[in-house]
Amino acid sequence: MSVKSRIRSFAKKFGVEIARYNPAQSIEARIFTQLEYNKVDCVLDVGANDGGYGKFLRSAGYTGDIVSFEPQAHAHAKLLRASHSDSAWKIAPAMALGEVETELEINVAGDSFSSSILTMLPSHFESSPSSKYIGKEIVKVHRLDSLDEPVMRAAQRIYLKIDTQGYEMPVLLGAKGIIDKVVGIQLEMSTVALYEGQELFQELQTWLDGVGFEMWGIDPGFVNKATGRMLQFDGIFYRK
Repeated sequence: MSVKSRIRSFAKKFGVEIARYNPAQSIEARIFTQLEYNKVDCVLDVGANDGGYGKFLRSAGYTGDIVSFEPQAHAHAKLLRASHSDSAWKIAPAMALGEVETELEINVAGDSFSSSILTMLPSHFESSPSSKYIGKEIVKVHRLDSLDEPVMRAAQRIYLKIDTQGYEMPVLLGAKGIIDKVVGIQLEMSTVALYEGQELFQELQTWLDGVGFEMWGIDPGFVNKATGRMLQFDGIFYRK
């Protein structure tokens, strides 16, 4: 066994898998390569939570503009702290994005990032008990295409990243007015219903195909650890 193989085997004993940093084996390298190839100049990070995706983009090598959106008060405060030293990373006021300008209740999950405007189904919290709802907040909901955000307005080639726990379709419908400036979309897609009333991956893919996008990749996501079944993944789409 080579030294590299021994190191990989040792790391796996601690639940760590070592892979090469290239588009075939690294999601960071793959996303960065796609953003560069498609000349993306602004990433809209919808459902940013505490800023994990923004930090992921920076570690991948993306240096362009980011505008993040997060409705939960506690997560929004963490998001502001995560971005405070990055002048190209803008944080919108606390808000949810959807199809209609309104106010709604968001269900706050114990793990924060599973929070959703929709009702969680047993298929989700049985697979992840820490995701059970522990409270509610009233949040303002805006259409993405109604916002007068200078960075977003100046952008020419937008990458729209959506992580809204079953509320992806309303976000897409509320972005119709800027869809012509969007060259790439990354969104969470479910293989089984995890939230009441959500669209599954087939419906989302059909809608995206209808507005001119094709799938470029899949990033595996939420898995039922007891069965190994994948419940959610990130679908990555670019304009045809």
